[in-house]
Amino acid sequence: MGDLGSSILTVAEITQPASSQEMAEEKEKLVESWSFLDTVESNFRPLVVIELAKGTKEETIEWLTKRIVDKKANGGAQLLIKPLVTENGVENIYLVGATHLRLLLGAETVGLVKECSDNSMRTFTYSSRKTFKHFADDNHNFLTMAECQYIIKHELENLRAKNEKMIPGYPQAKLYPGKSIVRRLLTNGILVQIFPLHDREELKKLSHSWYGRVKVGYQPLDDIRCYFGETIALYFGFLEYFTFALIPMAVIGIPYYVFAWEDYDKYVMFATFNLLWSTVILEVWKRMCAVLTYRWGTLLMKRQFEEPRPGFHGVLGINPVTGREEPVYSSFKRQLRIYLVSLPFVCLCLYFSLYVMMIYFDLEQWALDYHEEHESNFSSLMLYVPSIIYAVVIEIMNRIYRYAAEFLTSWENHRLESSYQNHLILKVLVFNFLNCFASLFYIAFVLFDMKLLRQSLATLLITSQILNQFAESLLPYWLQKRYNRRMKKRMCSKKTDMDLSLAEQINMEKEMGTYLGTFDDYLELFLQFGYVSLFSCVYPLAAVFAVLNNITEIYSDALKMCRVYKRPFAEPTANIGVWQLAFETMSVISVVTNCILIGMSPQVDALFPDSKMDLVLTVALVEHLLLAVKFIMAFVIPDKPRDIQMKLAKLEFESLEALKQQQMKLAAESLQE
Repeated sequence: MGDLGSSILTVAEITQPASSQEMAEEKEKLVESWSFLDTVESNFRPLVVIELAKGTKEETIEWLTKRIVDKKANGGAQLLIKPLVTENGVENIYLVGATHLRLLLGAETVGLVKECSDNSMRTFTYSSRKTFKHFADDNHNFLTMAECQYIIKHELENLRAKNEKMIPGYPQAKLYPGKSIVRRLLTNGILVQIFPLHDREELKKLSHSWYGRVKVGYQPLDDIRCYFGETIALYFGFLEYFTFALIPMAVIGIPYYVFAWEDYDKYVMFATFNLLWSTVILEVWKRMCAVLTYRWGTLLMKRQFEEPRPGFHGVLGINPVTGREEPVYSSFKRQLRIYLVSLPFVCLCLYFSLYVMMIYFDLEQWALDYHEEHESNFSSLMLYVPSIIYAVVIEIMNRIYRYAAEFLTSWENHRLESSYQNHLILKVLVFNFLNCFASLFYIAFVLFDMKLLRQSLATLLITSQILNQFAESLLPYWLQKRYNRRMKKRMCSKKTDMDLSLAEQINMEKEMGTYLGTFDDYLELFLQFGYVSLFSCVYPLAAVFAVLNNITEIYSDALKMCRVYKRPFAEPTANIGVWQLAFETMSVISVVTNCILIGMSPQVDALFPDSKMDLVLTVALVEHLLLAVKFIMAFVIPDKPRDIQMKLAKLEFESLEALKQQQMKLAAESLQE
């Protein structure tokens, strides 16, 4: 079923009476009929803001705006653009929009999937627009604001140099055919930023239903998706689901921790439940994710013809699959960069992480010796200081390494955004896993100190959660609130009208922080999942602290999305991507970890007084059996619910039948000629 999307998406277009050639000619005439000077629309709706650097040269502005409004055939984006005019005159800010017709054709270009009148989901095509639910020529709300902004972003990012050798007015900013214009403007500091505008009324409604009042209930995921896009909506859906999934672990963990954490029978029961739990929740999430993304249309979106990412560079060539002009870069050169530079650098960072870990254990030994020598309340508190310091150092190292990993991955010059993200996530996960969990593995399986393991796990988990909450939400919110107060005081001293109200909004939003994506949010959940699944049988309260953290995380993340950061561009997605594999890998590691911990318990060790080899073989056998059960469960539980599978199969059948009819019609026409 995984390849259904590629054959389903053209159903709506194929079933039209006109041939593909006729439809292409009709659309070409339609596009060519637009004048490239058509930059004024009676009902201009600003969607995206472009901020240029102060003092940008007039010839540069003229060239850029001409490329934005120029015809697609001439390498332009064929969008609408106008400067932001205030009482101080024209600023260095430009508003970008598009005609309703242009957005509809753009929706076809990016492959948006919409609901048809027969309740099926199909890719949108302009020629079959009448077959889609809620479509009308005068209904400008057929596409959500987030979808419109995504289309404009796609068109701007695909503005590429044709014959230009440099950016006009800036000889040092070199260009070559195929180079992304927006990327070059950003790297040279000519273009400060591009961001989508907030819809203040819709944001107010969403804020009230999302985090405006404390309530027991589900998040408005459909509303979040309509406003912020599928990627962010899926993250909040996963955060909510993961929080609910942690509750059984927390409920079992509290009495286990209070009454019987040394009881062998409870120890084995909790570890076994941990293993089954980690498998079931990930498989059930796949099903929930399929339901959500089918309803949102992204489960069927094409990905095999993904456009090159803006940062990708190379010699202008022809894509052998699509036949389009685009940059071409040698995969051999990319592999050399990965294996000769990136891989050694990652190994060096891993070695440094282990070196810092050994320093931490020296501090632990110093604190223990100090406590044994002085035996006071102060010395008891000093026992926790090394773990707290190490937790802070881990967070600092993770963030510094993240910047280095981003630079290296960008330097590797990956063609697709998905490939870039996969390589970046792999680099960051390997380092974060070792940095966060190496000390726990060392304590458990080298020092065999369960008391220190519980203390270190609790300290690392709680400290990292407090630091993340402060750095990601509280600090940005406080800084933004201070700026908003200053901005409002300044605006209140001026005469305001509708234009100035828009200017006030833009000036406030352009100073907001930029949301860098869901990477850090998923990484935080991944590390949290590791703390819970790997060692929670030693410290059962890990799930309790995770639930409490995630409840506040939902509200704080919602707050920062609506109040702290600029509105991010929507990004269609069908799942949580490589993070699903990361969580599943962590659950496999947890099987091995929990089995070894059970084998190390004094009760189990007492069952094999004569031969330790029998103990090792027994633990290995149990571990293999549990892994087998885990993989069987993953195979038995379908990734998609039955009704979704039936809908996808029906669309595939209709696609094949429509294709046969189209081929028969073309054959009959050729015979008549």
